[in-house]
Amino acid sequence: MRPIVEIAEQLGLDGDDIESYGRHKAKVLRPPRDDRDDRDGDGGGKLILVTSMTPTRQGSGKTVTSIGLGQAFGKLGLSHCVCLREPSLGPTLGMKGGGTGGGAAQVVPMADINLHFTGDMHAIGAAHNLLSAMVDNHAHFDSELSIDRDAISWPRVVDLCDRQLREVQLGLGADKDGFPHRAHYDITAASEVMAVLALSEDRGDLEARLGRMQVARNRDGGPVTAADVGAVGAMTVLLKDALRPNLVQTIEGTPALLHCGPFANIAHGCSSVIATRTALGLTDYVITEAGFGADLGAEKFVHIKCRGAGLSPACAVVVVTMKSLRRHGGAVKGKLDEADVSSTRAGLANLRVHLDNLEGLGLPCVVALNRFPGDDPRELSELRNFCADRGVEFGVSDAFADGGAGALDLAHKVRAAADGEASPPRYLYAPEANIVEKVEAVASAIYRAGGVDFSPEAASAIERIEAAGHGALPVCMAKTPYSLTDRAGLLGAPHGHRLQVRDVRVRAGAGMVLVLTGSTVTMPGMPRRSAAERIHLDDDGEVAGLT
Repeated sequence: MRPIVEIAEQLGLDGDDIESYGRHKAKVLRPPRDDRDDRDGDGGGKLILVTSMTPTRQGSGKTVTSIGLGQAFGKLGLSHCVCLREPSLGPTLGMKGGGTGGGAAQVVPMADINLHFTGDMHAIGAAHNLLSAMVDNHAHFDSELSIDRDAISWPRVVDLCDRQLREVQLGLGADKDGFPHRAHYDITAASEVMAVLALSEDRGDLEARLGRMQVARNRDGGPVTAADVGAVGAMTVLLKDALRPNLVQTIEGTPALLHCGPFANIAHGCSSVIATRTALGLTDYVITEAGFGADLGAEKFVHIKCRGAGLSPACAVVVVTMKSLRRHGGAVKGKLDEADVSSTRAGLANLRVHLDNLEGLGLPCVVALNRFPGDDPRELSELRNFCADRGVEFGVSDAFADGGAGALDLAHKVRAAADGEASPPRYLYAPEANIVEKVEAVASAIYRAGGVDFSPEAASAIERIEAAGHGALPVCMAKTPYSLTDRAGLLGAPHGHRLQVRDVRVRAGAGMVLVLTGSTVTMPGMPRRSAAERIHLDDDGEVAGLT
């Protein structure tokens, strides 16, 4: 690894613009905009979104592809930066392992980034749980806020996967120990504080958003906010360093900003507005990714992040794996590593939906095959011919094996797409549409649903949210990432199904309405054998088993 000051120099930053966390990590201190010509309202650079078709549970390789593209841009001598989310300890120690890419396309130092990094996740968890404690304290002493103990909606969070915490009972001791009430834990990535941090423009915006977060209702049914509780000042202090983007490097020494880590299945799934604006103000090309498939991360990237921050992505890269094509084409789950031309051909229907969706949102697309050693040339021909017939550019990425050199062909095609005539995104709904209309618009246009069924609890929540004046907020859909529907087992490109909405929650600080569909939960569980069982310190005291 190169000293982080040398990586900063590639972005035009000097020692006064960064605060080093050791030799290989730093916080960027420069404000997100500089004095460059603001050609597109984005700070000057071209914003490239990396998304994917519907993935398998092993993912599709968006992070590897994003990093490989950045490294290829570096080999082409292009001014660029990669903007990624920070990994969460939950998946790192749970099912998926680390979130720093892999092989010859990684961001480093890998172990640091996947574990405690610069402390951002811990700061978010501490700020969130401080508010939890202060809300319960007001209720315990029955303060002037007159909090209804049965209407406390603010959960607690932990940055781990722990299904035991989905429903808990608090305050079971004596009166001095608190008061009994039902509660729940979310994973830190699902915290509204995470979303607030990711969407804030600056410290003033952060404080205003924190203050608007709703935590409970009083005995008259009115909302109680974090500002009412008096928590905003202390929360801002805890988050003051976490508000700054983290600068690291790829394995080939090109710059990467990692900041915030909301999941796309239960949150909005994008890295921070501040990191994106910083990169756009300093480089010509910014490569970012949004979580899971385009039905989740990319849709929210457009409707929540871009619309709210006034960003205009130049193009989208849609990552495909043969395993995903086989899976969505009907291949047997245990044989996804085996070539299956007929299943691959059938699985292209899923890719077609995602391309239709992205083009409907106004994003020019490039399809990228994240190639694996066992991929069959006949399957590659099917995918290549599909793209040719559709008129969409196609490239193969061997970034995992060969780093930037393995993504050069793809990089040329992505650069050409990004340099094309830019236009603002097209949105599926107007801000003034009501919440039901917004949910129905996303369900119909993105998921190909035939309709939406709202539970009585969801319908009541919508009525309450709109009555409080929050109906103009965008919707953040919480949905399984493994299907275009709200049922993980419905593969391929189903249409005409009905989306089941079981609950709706306002996120007034983040500026969105969270819509929970199907059986989606905001606290994941660990698999039968967790990734944590492989992680240890080797004889030299180095982290081993973390992938």
